[in-house]
Amino acid sequence: MKRKDFIKNTALAFAGISIVPRHVLGGSNFLAPSDRINLGYIGVGKQVGTLLNGLGELPETMVLAAADVDSQKLAHFIGQANRVNAKKSNKEVAGYRDYRELLERKDIDAVVVASPDHWHALHVIDAAKQGKDVYCEKPLALTIDEGRAMCNAVNKYKRVLQTGSMQRSQYNFRQAVQLIRNGYIGDIHTINVHVGEAVKQCDLPTLPVPEYLDWDMWVGPSLFRGYHPDLAPPLGSPQWAGWRWYRDFGGGYISDWGAHMFDIIQWALDMDDSGPTEFVPPNLPGASSGLYYKYANGPTVHHKNWGETNAIQFIGTEGKVEVSRSFLRFDNSKLKDLKFKSSDKRVHFSDDHYADWVKSIKNRSFPVASVEVGHRTASICNAANIAYELQKPLKWDPKQEIFDNAFANNMRMRPYRGNWDYTNF
Repeated sequence: MKRKDFIKNTALAFAGISIVPRHVLGGSNFLAPSDRINLGYIGVGKQVGTLLNGLGELPETMVLAAADVDSQKLAHFIGQANRVNAKKSNKEVAGYRDYRELLERKDIDAVVVASPDHWHALHVIDAAKQGKDVYCEKPLALTIDEGRAMCNAVNKYKRVLQTGSMQRSQYNFRQAVQLIRNGYIGDIHTINVHVGEAVKQCDLPTLPVPEYLDWDMWVGPSLFRGYHPDLAPPLGSPQWAGWRWYRDFGGGYISDWGAHMFDIIQWALDMDDSGPTEFVPPNLPGASSGLYYKYANGPTVHHKNWGETNAIQFIGTEGKVEVSRSFLRFDNSKLKDLKFKSSDKRVHFSDDHYADWVKSIKNRSFPVASVEVGHRTASICNAANIAYELQKPLKWDPKQEIFDNAFANNMRMRPYRGNWDYTNF
């Protein structure tokens, strides 16, 4: 065969292959490598099973690696992830103690951050610098300053970040938000939210560190304190990790559940790029409920037990809506089966938080709980904790992100230990 005929026939052969359906080439689960979103997981504690299963159901995702300072949890996760991968391919998951080694891999497209709150800023910013898209568990940031830095880094490197504020992808909350935004209960003047207590100082005793745990790396950028299993429970423990209740590692129930419920309030009031203007704690030393915060020319939000736990009560001039994960209630029965008009305002529709993130990665668009959304909600949690601790009313400028109090402004950030630095991006 002459060379020109060989080239011509070879080109025709490849052209023919290119139009063969993918399912013929690789079965019903086949996706071209270019269509895969290769994932790395940073932090593989109790929450990660839900994330792995939710993301693993999506045909586009594949787990390539995971990082954790607890070798037992890491090994357990790798076994789980390999079983999820086996439904799609024979990819084996690699494990790392240091998350930075995972981020150096060029074949990882995106990371899932499920580490304790005190690590979120570094994990997200370092991932953005390495060109990875991010799914980060809520609350997005441990401090206000870290949250703004995370926004700046994600925007600078043009990354897609989804905050794990799952309620934005659930019917009850979306329906409540659209009712409120469209004035079906009139002008909102009072909102009551019950999400538990403020953050507290850690007073746990120091105990010997188990061999499977790199405790110095677990503490990471935070001020050092000794190990206690309540902070980092061993694999198989039925309890949720207690780091979330203590200063320097978490933000108490106000951050843990407030990141869900304050987030829905922000969404309902169309304040995703702004926030309240005043935080007023009760005049009672040691109080961890009774604070309220105000929006400019808007409603007052009361942090208190109004009768339902982890739930919100919206009170307007023409009615009331109460919402949680388990109920959506109205004092006007006509709202139960309401069909929205074509002229009504609609919010970002998502009924699958993970699929919404993947879709946003593919389209390079904003997900339902973007980095700015996550930061603004976390800022409310953090500002509330600051007000409770200082026991002083605080004015807050949501545009400049500063308080009218020097002590409070110092608490927008925290000291970092060693060479860790979240500002270097």
